[in-house]
Amino acid sequence: MLTQSDAFALQLCCCYLALLKIKNNFIVKTADHRFPKTTNIKTMKTTLFCLLTFITFHFYDARAQELPFKIPAASLGQRIEQDFGLGTISVKYYRPNTKGRKIFNGMEPYGIVWRTGANNATVVTLTDSIQVEGNTLAPGADEWTIIFNKTINQWGAYAYDPKQDVLRFKVKPTKLTNKVETLTIQFADVKQDNCLLQILWENTGINIHLKTDVDNRIMANIREAMKSEKKPYYMSAVWCYNHNRNLAQALTWMQEADKTNPTAYNIKYWLARLQLKTGDKKSAIISANEGLKLASAENNAEYIRMNKEVLYDAGTN
Repeated sequence: MLTQSDAFALQLCCCYLALLKIKNNFIVKTADHRFPKTTNIKTMKTTLFCLLTFITFHFYDARAQELPFKIPAASLGQRIEQDFGLGTISVKYYRPNTKGRKIFNGMEPYGIVWRTGANNATVVTLTDSIQVEGNTLAPGADEWTIIFNKTINQWGAYAYDPKQDVLRFKVKPTKLTNKVETLTIQFADVKQDNCLLQILWENTGINIHLKTDVDNRIMANIREAMKSEKKPYYMSAVWCYNHNRNLAQALTWMQEADKTNPTAYNIKYWLARLQLKTGDKKSAIISANEGLKLASAENNAEYIRMNKEVLYDAGTN
């Protein structure tokens, strides 16, 4: 579990153990190298290295040139950001091109730490706790070792110090069908509580599973908010509906929201959804018809459609 109350920056490093035969695994590991206890960490910077059993790239740094004007770096930088869980994950890295060269086990031999990009080491910034999800290691194919290291302000991986590692875990690389000319780091298959951080270059792809606990923390926040004078009935009930949590209580909350604002077609819709989901089809039809009438009066096409869907699901034509 990687935890961070403030922004948590990680430098990205990947490691490929060319001769080690271990199955593809993503190991959930805490910041203090234990499983799976959560550890709170103050704001820190970390480097992510790819061990191709250690890869090094030599890159141009425009900032090192004393010029009165800006010139583009040979490997251009990119910053990506993804909303995830209750926070965000951002990645800042530089993107070298293959330029017709064989990269892995070619220009860059296995056994050298690689900065997972070009120029400065790749930096991953977290604003919320996440897990790097994985499974037990077992015999299988060659693997990469992903390293999260604290040292962020370094050029490449030349000063890599394993004593500054936050965690390391192993993953199995995949062979890409289509060649990727420019190194690409991206988020994929993004859900509310899990996603993939992908590293793609040449004919090699790496998937790193990320996970965060959203539902339990939201439910705890709801319980606390319900102690206040201004209770968040509507959004709390919607959350419970979408995550199948405390549906009877959620129905009560939505009924309270409906009492406060009886002419809101969105509340009528969610009230109907909760009534239908808890088995009260008759009440669901009534609420959906009320919501349809209110939405039609406002010419809101979205809620006209949605309330009609409730009526369809309830078996009316």
